[in-house]
Amino acid sequence: MEKLIDKIESLKKGEIGKLVNNRIKEFKSIDKKSTNELFNEMCFCILTANFNAEKSIKIQNEIGECFSNDSEEDLAKKLQELGHRFPNMRASYISESRNCKDMLKRVVESHKNDELREWLVKNVKGIGYKETSHFLRNIGFDDFAIIDFHIIDILAKYDLIEKPKALTRKKYLEIEKILKKIAEKSGLNLAELDLYLWYMETGKILK
Repeated sequence: MEKLIDKIESLKKGEIGKLVNNRIKEFKSIDKKSTNELFNEMCFCILTANFNAEKSIKIQNEIGECFSNDSEEDLAKKLQELGHRFPNMRASYISESRNCKDMLKRVVESHKNDELREWLVKNVKGIGYKETSHFLRNIGFDDFAIIDFHIIDILAKYDLIEKPKALTRKKYLEIEKILKKIAEKSGLNLAELDLYLWYMETGKILK
């Protein structure tokens, strides 16, 4: 763990540290009282499941309000044209998730953090712990880990975990505890740590 922490410390002191801080400020600046902003970001996270994050950002920027307004068929067509791997399934999930749209603001404001994630996993079709944690991080929460194959790979590289055959709820929470220890020792929260680890694996800082 110490080698990984040393690497993070070196990144914190340079240009990457500034980029991480700026990205966190962007996450914190989202208007949690705006139903449309919350829903748009949730749809982005639905798109990222088993798909490229950069391409999902491009799609989000291209179609924006279509998440809320398009029919399922029109949305699927646009997702296909923009190169999404699962256009029909993601359009179906997004269309169905509109049932939760008007509840999002109230749920985000009224639930405690762990309860909030559990509510989203249970009530929004098409997202699990990774996508839900991603959504919460992107709207300003900083105490959830976004565990995808990039994070698993780097933890395995530093011999902190063995690559799991399946990322069950139990395994997700186990790995999240390890990430919390790394974050604590690095003087970071989980949102900041994720950006550093993602940069170490991909050379990029996205959202």
